Amino acid sequence: MEAEARYTLVGTIVLIVVLLLVAGLVWLAGGADRVAYRHFTIYFSHQSMDGLDIGSAVKMRGIKVGSVDSYQFAGGGKDAVRMDIKVAQDTPIRSNAEAIVNRNIVTGLSTIEIRNPDASSPLLTEVLPDEHYPVIAEGKSNLDNVANALSKMASSGAQVLDKVNLLLSDANRKNIADTIQNLQAISTNLADNKQALNTAILSIHKAADEFGAAGVSVSRAANSAETSVLDISKNADIALRQATSTMLNLQRQTTQASDSLQGLAEVGTMEFTAVSRDLRNSADAVSTAGQSLSNPRGVLFGTGKPQPGPGEQ
Repeated sequence: MEAEARYTLVGTIVLIVVLLLVAGLVWLAGGADRVAYRHFTIYFSHQSMDGLDIGSAVKMRGIKVGSVDSYQFAGGGKDAVRMDIKVAQDTPIRSNAEAIVNRNIVTGLSTIEIRNPDASSPLLTEVLPDEHYPVIAEGKSNLDNVANALSKMASSGAQVLDKVNLLLSDANRKNIADTIQNLQAISTNLADNKQALNTAILSIHKAADEFGAAGVSVSRAANSAETSVLDISKNADIALRQATSTMLNLQRQTTQASDSLQGLAEVGTMEFTAVSRDLRNSADAVSTAGQSLSNPRGVLFGTGKPQPGPGEQ
């Protein structure tokens, strides 16, 4: 009985250890992972998948948010690798998100980096036809940009070398040598004619000084002419003002003379009227006197009885 009890205890302990081992393996395999994931698809057609494997990290802004779930060639005429990833459900993957491959140069390990160029874009939830998950667009990694820049630099360097080789051809080298010889000859001639050049330079300086003096003279003449013109303008202004004053005085005197003549005319008219009246009165008096003198008897003896006229009784 004791042996059976001992065997039962040992079997129980072994069974518990096995169960614990199985639970640990299940936990290590992710069976105990309670994180909710979302799945996305990425098509890589320009970047290399070197260093990536199932379970490689998927990061956003340097933080691990998921892992690579599977990858395979896309097929269907596409020269690309189809990669399915899973990320934490609360990861903000926008509709304009881009996926690039970041590679550690030292270790050779690679990760998937997801970037959101515009944080205000809506979340990526649309599933395209013939797809199981939403598709994240492929971006360009910094290594690709550096490689493209280096490639362009190498191409430019090759072009520069070709142009240098063309410049240093036999014909061009001969032309360059002839040019150097000509420059040497010119330098020798300049050294031989140094005195003449100095004389010419002094002449140029003198001419420049004389030209400057002539310019000063012209400036002074211009200033003098300007002063004369201003004086003439002032004198003309004064003469114009005097002429205007004289014309006003003449107009005033003419007006006074006209008024005087008009007064004299009125006075003469009045006197002429009076003289005419006196002459008419004098004429009436003379007529009356003539009538009286036509009958002297009446004047001497009085009128008496009037004499009858012819045909009167």
